[in-house]
Amino acid sequence: MTNTTNRRTAQRPARKAPVSSAPAVEEREPRGARRKRETRARLLDAALRLMAEKGMEGVAINEITEAADVGFGSFYNHFESKEAIYATLIDNVFEEFADMLDRLAGGISDPAEVVSVSVRHTVLRARRDPVWGRFLIREGFSARVVSRGLGQRLLRDIGNGIAAKRFIVADPFVAFLAVGGTVLSVIAADLNFAAPGATAPAVLAELGFSGEHFPERTAAMLLQTLGLKRAEAEKIAARPLPVVDEAAEEQ
Repeated sequence: MTNTTNRRTAQRPARKAPVSSAPAVEEREPRGARRKRETRARLLDAALRLMAEKGMEGVAINEITEAADVGFGSFYNHFESKEAIYATLIDNVFEEFADMLDRLAGGISDPAEVVSVSVRHTVLRARRDPVWGRFLIREGFSARVVSRGLGQRLLRDIGNGIAAKRFIVADPFVAFLAVGGTVLSVIAADLNFAAPGATAPAVLAELGFSGEHFPERTAAMLLQTLGLKRAEAEKIAARPLPVVDEAAEEQ
């Protein structure tokens, strides 16, 4: 009897241990903090769209709050002035993107390829996010952008290329203006004529031009402007781009 009982007991499936509730559920963001963060994000998004279209001077605070569907007084819970939200946009739009370019080019030793990667990613970013692109076009040569973010990185990269004797440039600042101005012009042309959803794509064809491979063509031409031979410039501009970790960028 005892043996039979033991066998039956052995044949029974082991009882699962009761699932205990987690001792500490991950603490959720307080509702008030979440609402404040969401309101701030709506204000920044509205300001970006409006300032990309009209510039900082052409936008009033009440326009921003109306576009964000936020009370006028709430604006001052997040920003002390229109200039403050503009400065935050510059940091968000340009500083963070410039930091991303630095990470992408971190393992590249050739200054020419660094410039190629930066130029191509900038054109592609504007194509993916036209509002970002229009804001860059409007603010691209403002004092804040030139002295920080993308402008500062471009000046540095051109200087590195000159120091490494990869670029033959007599005037680094004029070279910076030439490269930056060309990138802004290409973004404007891409948004108007070549990118998906462009307003007048047939214009290029009527003029006998093509909007294909704008990022690569831009990089190749600019590398030639900086002193590289055409064949080498085109070869560098055609290399695979470092991949953007979009998940990491969103965090």
